[in-house]
Amino acid sequence: MSIRVLPDVLISQIAAGEVVERPAAALKEILENSLDAGATEIQVELEQGGIKRIRVSDNGMGIARDELALALTRHATSKIASLSDLERVASLGFRGEALASIAAIARLQLTSRSVDAAHAWTLQAEGGQLAAPAPAARAGGTTIDIQDLFFNTPARRKFLKTDATEYAHCAETVRRLALAQPQTGFTLTHNGRVQLRLNAEPADARVRHVLGDAFGQNAIAVEAAAGALRLSGWVIRPSAATAGRDSQHVFVNGRYVRDKLIVHALKEAYRDVLHHQLNPAYCLFIELPPETVDVNVHPAKTEIRFRDSRGVHQFLYHAVERLLGAPVAASDVPAAVPAPASRPPAWGAPQQAAMPLQVAEAMAFYAPLDRGSGFGQGSAGLVAPAAQALPEAGVHDAPPLGYALAQLHGVYVLAQNAQGLVLVDMHAAHERVVYEKLKNALDARAVPAQTLLIPLVLTVDARDVAEIGPHLEALADIGFELSVTSPTSVAVRSVPWLLKDADPVELTRAVLAEVAEFGVARLLAERRNELLATLACHGAVRANRHLTLPEMNALLREMEATERAGQCNHGRPTWFQISLKELDAMFMRGR
Repeated sequence: MSIRVLPDVLISQIAAGEVVERPAAALKEILENSLDAGATEIQVELEQGGIKRIRVSDNGMGIARDELALALTRHATSKIASLSDLERVASLGFRGEALASIAAIARLQLTSRSVDAAHAWTLQAEGGQLAAPAPAARAGGTTIDIQDLFFNTPARRKFLKTDATEYAHCAETVRRLALAQPQTGFTLTHNGRVQLRLNAEPADARVRHVLGDAFGQNAIAVEAAAGALRLSGWVIRPSAATAGRDSQHVFVNGRYVRDKLIVHALKEAYRDVLHHQLNPAYCLFIELPPETVDVNVHPAKTEIRFRDSRGVHQFLYHAVERLLGAPVAASDVPAAVPAPASRPPAWGAPQQAAMPLQVAEAMAFYAPLDRGSGFGQGSAGLVAPAAQALPEAGVHDAPPLGYALAQLHGVYVLAQNAQGLVLVDMHAAHERVVYEKLKNALDARAVPAQTLLIPLVLTVDARDVAEIGPHLEALADIGFELSVTSPTSVAVRSVPWLLKDADPVELTRAVLAEVAEFGVARLLAERRNELLATLACHGAVRANRHLTLPEMNALLREMEATERAGQCNHGRPTWFQISLKELDAMFMRGR
């Protein structure tokens, strides 16, 4: 078999398999060219999901007559000219192969008028064969009309899905680019009907229009910087997360990307506040010097590599984790009255106002309550501030979670604040408080232990005894003093002070179960937080336990001073606000 050089048309058709896998991929390449050309208005017309026709018109700078053929030639581009340019690409397109690939597998018409031209010129291409340019009429800008995608490669056409599926991919492509370019207007038409119309607008308005009011009402603004690395955008509140992943958008220097490192960093940032069956939603924009990120990984240009991948990962993780871990603030509680016109959108960055909390200093949270109250007798030692029942003066100056009114069914705390009614799941809330205290104490290497009056001897599996034997000192660091009394038994001599009122048998068996599954070394390292969450669940106040008003108020004040207090250790919500407006609507007041 002899070696031969392939014809240019066949080379372009092969390349098209990487660049243009479906109509949405062709549309993405054309839209990126329009944006690189400075377009402020882009119209997209589709027929049969883009399979029959894709027509994109823009008001960009246009293409000169003498360069129309070059625009449809492989590896011809105005974006880069050297290797140094490739290493610091700032434009969306740069490879110079998209239009040539599309022209090789479709019937394409390119019509353009540059800013200094007397009229427009048009160029026809079919299956890679170019005609001569001819005069045409249109205003400044470019129109690319693609018909019968894959008409000459029927095997590729068979892999396309239904018109509805292909349209959905095209529409998602438009939405993604619209998110990154709010200063550009977009109109999307399918089979003659307008499906989407976006005017040039501020970034927050564009996000609301594209991702919907549900995202907008539950989003928290992100703004962080570290040297030349900047992060902005919005992340969803954990309580509003859903099982879907269709609202996860990340842009690096204006380019939509799918990057495992970024996804992992954001997943880790949510790990402590999100239920395991839910996924976060976000729209984030990362800006960094072009030379520190490689966008030339794949022809589709959605995969990237960072020069300092670990630094980017840590920056994203800490920026989002700090935001989600902020204590409850007044701005986290929905307002009961409309915001003034001068106020930023309600889904902007939370304003962390100083709160007049009476929080004990340093290690004082280990001190029990006064003997007359109940937390010191039946839970993990909350320090009760002076707050008692609802003051006679009212709640206009109340803390964010207000003042306790009553306990409902031994499970929920009802409280009143300036906005209306607050409902708190007392076990879930206390579980988070205990969990965060355990983490802080372990980080400070100061986990006081409560010695049991009489050591508790447990019969356990011989493998568990063999596993924990060499690690008794490490277990003592988290407050568990155990000793091996026989090949099948251990004695429990102390437990963490914060968990002193929990059942020591349940606590020890929970630890041993974790040890059996993961081993001590892994348990105290990468799975440390999971272990502490399990212990906190055992140490939190249980349902059907009667709380006094001072105890309930102590829990509310602790929640306000605790990071991530809006969710329990398993990602479930700990409290909800019902505004006066909602209560009035329930009882039809004012109608």
